[in-house]
Amino acid sequence: MNAIIVTIVSNKEINFVDEAHICVQAGNGGNGIVHFRREKHVPLGGPDGGDGGRGGSVVLIVDKDLNTLLPYQRVKNYKASSGNNGGGNNKTGKSGSNLELFVPAGTVVRNRSTGSFLGDLSDIGDQMEVAIGGMGGRGNARFSSSRNRAPRIAEKGALGEIVELDLELRLIADIGIVGMPNAGKSTFLSSVTAARPRIENYPFTTLKPNLGVANLGEYKTVVLADIPGLIEGAHLGVGLGASFLRHIQRTRVIIHLIDGLSENPITDYMKIMDELELYDSELVKKPQIVALNKVDLTEVSEKISLIQDAMKKHDIELHAISAVTQLGVKELVQKASVLINTYETVTVEDEEEEIVYSTIVDPSVFEIVREIDGSFRILGNEIERLAQATYWEYDDAVLRFQNIIEKLGVRSALEDHGIRPGDKVFIGVCELEWVE
Repeated sequence: MNAIIVTIVSNKEINFVDEAHICVQAGNGGNGIVHFRREKHVPLGGPDGGDGGRGGSVVLIVDKDLNTLLPYQRVKNYKASSGNNGGGNNKTGKSGSNLELFVPAGTVVRNRSTGSFLGDLSDIGDQMEVAIGGMGGRGNARFSSSRNRAPRIAEKGALGEIVELDLELRLIADIGIVGMPNAGKSTFLSSVTAARPRIENYPFTTLKPNLGVANLGEYKTVVLADIPGLIEGAHLGVGLGASFLRHIQRTRVIIHLIDGLSENPITDYMKIMDELELYDSELVKKPQIVALNKVDLTEVSEKISLIQDAMKKHDIELHAISAVTQLGVKELVQKASVLINTYETVTVEDEEEEIVYSTIVDPSVFEIVREIDGSFRILGNEIERLAQATYWEYDDAVLRFQNIIEKLGVRSALEDHGIRPGDKVFIGVCELEWVE
């Protein structure tokens, strides 16, 4: 059997943060412009206003060197660059650069406002666009036709998306170490890896999950995670374990340590199994190795056979180890490593209800709301975007907007709601006055 070699990954202590709330804003699209050719000996130059550039998007990318969401606790707001405005001679404005935000593997992303699941970034190199940049507006060259050869119409760039995100880190480890407080999980981790968690003889010493890498030889390594002590009721938020139960979901194998000094080791084992099943029934289906720790102590060694016989009644093989003296520890990790490929982890995406996103927006869908002050507000994604993109200083652009809302039935709908000349009409950020 190959000996386990301690691999020192880093001596630098990193603050572990597994949740963060951030606001991301994509860049706005650049404006298209109204422009006409001005060249010598070309008195009737046509429209040549260029389109605006597209705004940059915000993209989350997995970085193998990260293992915490701490940077996003310090800075909450992020914005991508906007696109440049178009230019004359049909020049398109430069598009804004995407903003890349790096996150650790195992990051689950949700929309904070709706609570909807957006994605699970679990593999190195995974990336996800979480806020889309606004489209650039069209220049007047785009509106030229045989009927209107000198259009004074252009579009402003669309606004970039603003999204509030919940980021949640679920550690990706091959082996998860669970057990009651003081079962010796941190000591076990430090005995087989370079991890140096804080170890004391009182409950809840471990206030954060700890990761360690064990080298099994022949270029094989396994990642172990020490999950903070669970107690009865952890799945309901009792104790510290509730905050870290999620980290067990990604592990392939569980090493369940039992405190040999406990008054009732069998009961302790059953309590932990109940908490795992109540939190996620899939957890108890994972391959599991159960070990009685602290057998180097006389009072524990004397009752090993009794506890093993009791566990056999539940069809459970109980291993005897000592994390302090490393008795049986290497063999336990080797056995766990063999079981790693026997269970496939369930990704968060598999657990969530499938969400279908449609990029098709029916422009005829709108709603008219009468405000308390007597004004009217028109709600609808497409009509709000159209109003925001309109150059109100150009008569041709205003006429185009009026023709569109006429075709959509907005005018008749407003009249049905009793609108009168002089009434205020709000569409998105635009304030208009109704006239006959």
